[in-house]
Amino acid sequence: MDPEGLLSARYRAALGNTGGAVIRDRYSGEVLLRLVLISRPVLWVNTIGTTAVALWLAGALWEWEAIALLLWATLPFNLLIYGVNDIFDQETDALNSRKGGLEGARIVSTESRRILAAVVLTNLPFVAYFFFTLPLDALAWILAYIVIFVQYSAPPLRFKARSYLDALSNAAYAFPLVFVPLAFGVAPVWAAAIGLMAWSVAKHTFDAVQDIDVDREAGIITTAVRLGPRLALLWCTVWWSASTICFAFVNIPVAVANALIAGWLLLRLRRDPTPDGARRLYRYSIAFPYAAGSVAGVQIVAALLLGGS
Repeated sequence: MDPEGLLSARYRAALGNTGGAVIRDRYSGEVLLRLVLISRPVLWVNTIGTTAVALWLAGALWEWEAIALLLWATLPFNLLIYGVNDIFDQETDALNSRKGGLEGARIVSTESRRILAAVVLTNLPFVAYFFFTLPLDALAWILAYIVIFVQYSAPPLRFKARSYLDALSNAAYAFPLVFVPLAFGVAPVWAAAIGLMAWSVAKHTFDAVQDIDVDREAGIITTAVRLGPRLALLWCTVWWSASTICFAFVNIPVAVANALIAGWLLLRLRRDPTPDGARRLYRYSIAFPYAAGSVAGVQIVAALLLGGS
């Protein structure tokens, strides 16, 4: 039974038997858990981690205004990214064995309206708050952040189905490194921002190699489909190398960690340059930002303990 039908049937049966606020609360809890699953919490590090690092680089970790930015980077914005993605990818997700768990929900059409409403309701208060409190340059980057991720999945642009643009649009994951410092009147650390943009381009294509067969069957020509596994490896090598060089201008330990992990992933995929080979490496790819981010995290904690920003 589909998730929407399961929830609705369970809700109607429970109300018929007992009625009352307890059942409604239980139903609401199930809906919330469903929305959390759709937001792919295992990938929240891509937004929360980037925002935290941006606050660190901007010297704003102790600012009260940082709370709103950090909260927005949790469920609300991830629900925007992945909820919209799931709405427009229902047909391909139905063919993808990875979907239906932590790597992404498999939704049905009757859930689309609820997901869209949740996206609007969770994001609109933050956007309204930012509109009245942040400078225009920060707002412009925030707007670009939202539009690019919506248009990654949604028509008319639907970057996901356009080779090269699918990967390049993922550079938006680095935008907090620009709009967070601008929000506090501080110049962005452009080497860090550009480095993470390059990193995100490579990461998207590397992960997409495992979906080459599914995407090709669905008629979606991603960068990985266009290049094939071997050339996709070269593409990723170039972008991850560029990211390492940029990171080296900001933080040597992070640059070293990035080079080691990226190099290991690329060498492992080179041994078996197939969708199956990439699929076996995906769990390590998910761990990549956690591992590299922990290097920055240790330094953030040390800075806090030593009384720095």
